[in-house]
Amino acid sequence: MFIQTEETPNPATLKFLPGRVLMVEGTADFKSREEATPSPLALKLFEIDGVKGVFFGADFITVSKDEFLEWAVLKPAILGAIMEHFITHQPLFNEIGIPIYPKDDDDPLVIQIQEILDTRIRPAVAMDGGDIVFDRFEDGIVYVRMQGACDGCPSSSATLKAGIENMLRHYVPEVLEVRAIES
Repeated sequence: MFIQTEETPNPATLKFLPGRVLMVEGTADFKSREEATPSPLALKLFEIDGVKGVFFGADFITVSKDEFLEWAVLKPAILGAIMEHFITHQPLFNEIGIPIYPKDDDDPLVIQIQEILDTRIRPAVAMDGGDIVFDRFEDGIVYVRMQGACDGCPSSSATLKAGIENMLRHYVPEVLEVRAIES
């Protein structure tokens, strides 16, 4: 098994590409060992000293590290854990499952905002090893959660304002601002 790695705009996060589909829909973001209980792989990654976050996208895993550790030290252990997980055919999630953020709003503006996020913004964010999840729309403000490599990335606030906010304001004039909230 060959696992590719890619740097992300966030120096504390590295993207791992195992060459297979991980999640058919949705994403999963784990910021602690306690949150990782639905996933044997995420739990295994949190056992590695210095791992601070694990994110699963459609076909990639991003791992965030403690700022004081070097990737040269962590990367072999992370690659080994990912490889062992897939070689032994373990499930990505156990029966407990993971929370998937539902799209249950009937508001036409919200539906339009979510469609733009899903089709135009999310694919670009995923290329950098992250995700953006719609939270709510109120009083002209779109609230989103940045996940994976985007969470805590030095350039995410610029991306949020210059890219995401401008695009949403272009297509949905009712959008006045986009704000990131803590996951």
